[in-house]
Order: sequence, then C-alpha cells, then structure tokens
Amino acid sequence: MSGQRRSGPSPVPYETAVLYQAAARLLVYPDQTLVDHLPLLRAALATGGKPSRLLLPLVDHLTGPELPALATEYVRTFDFTSRHCLHLTWWTDGDTRRRGAALVRFKERYRAHGLEPTDAPGDDDLPDFLPVVLEFSAFARTDVLLREHRPALELLRLALTESGTPYARVLEAVCATLPGASPADRAQAMAMARNGPPTEDVGLTPYGHLGLLPVLTADSPETGDRR
Repeated sequence: MSGQRRSGPSPVPYETAVLYQAAARLLVYPDQTLVDHLPLLRAALATGGKPSRLLLPLVDHLTGPELPALATEYVRTFDFTSRHCLHLTWWTDGDTRRRGAALVRFKERYRAHGLEPTDAPGDDDLPDFLPVVLEFSAFARTDVLLREHRPALELLRLALTESGTPYARVLEAVCATLPGASPADRAQAMAMARNGPPTEDVGLTPYGHLGLLPVLTADSPETGDRR
C-alpha cells in the first residue's frame, strides 16, 4: 500500500500504535528481518503499558530458536488449520459471496486514509489479513477496523489460547487495547458477533510507530518509502 497518513477523528495513543506495529510484525511469517528486529521490538514494548508488555513473552520465545524452527512453528500454527485463520472476514463471512463485499469495505477504508492496496499476488495480500489491518491501524493511528471486527479477533484469540501457542499473546494484547472486556468463551464471543462490539473514543496524543513491516508502504515525506 502507498499513501499519506491522514488525521482521524480519535487517534489511538502513541504506545497503542507501537503495539499494533509490533503485533503486525510478529504475526507474519518469520524471516531474518524479524530476528534482527526482535531487540528493537522488545525495547519498544517494554516501555509501553500492560497490553504492550503482553507481547514480551512471544518476543522472548522467538529470540531463542534458529530461523528454520521458527518457520516450522509458524506454519504448524497458522497453515494447518482454519481455526487459526488470520483473515478477519473468514470468521464472519466464511467463503460466501458476502466476503467479497466485506473485502471491498476494507479497501475503501484504506483509501479513505490515503492508502492504496497493492495488487501483489498471494492470499496473504487480501486486505483483511490481520497483519495488514494492524499495520494500517498503526499507520493511520485508528482502531476502527479492529473494533468493527472485534468478534473475529476474540474468536481467533480463544482458538490460539486453546492450542497453547505463544502467538495467542498477540491477540490478547490487541484485544486488550479495545473498549470493553474480552469474552470468556466462544459462546460469549458469538454473542458479541450478534450484538456488535462496544465502542469508545480515545484522546489525541503525538503519533509515531516503528515502521517495520512492508505490508503497507508510505511515500509521504514524513515516513518515506517503507518497502
């Protein structure tokens, strides 16, 4: 994606934007760039609030093993079961005709913030891919898409927690930044899906983020080309 950041009506706090950027990086397929950035991620998250510090155990977990082992664990966690699907509309629309319209709404939201979705091939490039949504949320400093898709986030959080994977910490941290308590089980999460997630305005604070993940690119003078 490319574009210029635009001010939203209720920007999320700086440390929340940093959390979203870090969460986006931690949820993509591990590579040498991720390994090289783990010390930076740890330093940035350690200075944040409680939601940010929820990510530290995963950072520590990823610091030890060699890269092939990290890649194997990631594939085992996310590629072998749809119950860990990182595409948000899958949880609400499945593989139905409604999903196409939902994906268009994601693209429209990105364009409203001056971002243009890329046309690169690959399923992970769909606009509802959670690392893309998190990168957008950090770049635009908004949690609007996360709040709108809170039930999907909570269902994914529950599924990852049940599996025992340390990646569950990412969903715990992201959900902890959103208004209202997380549902305790799948039934409560499904009830949230029927009733809609709670909403809340947050105050204005200075913006900045780590700029680690090249899922979105920004060509503004302030951020430069992040590809």
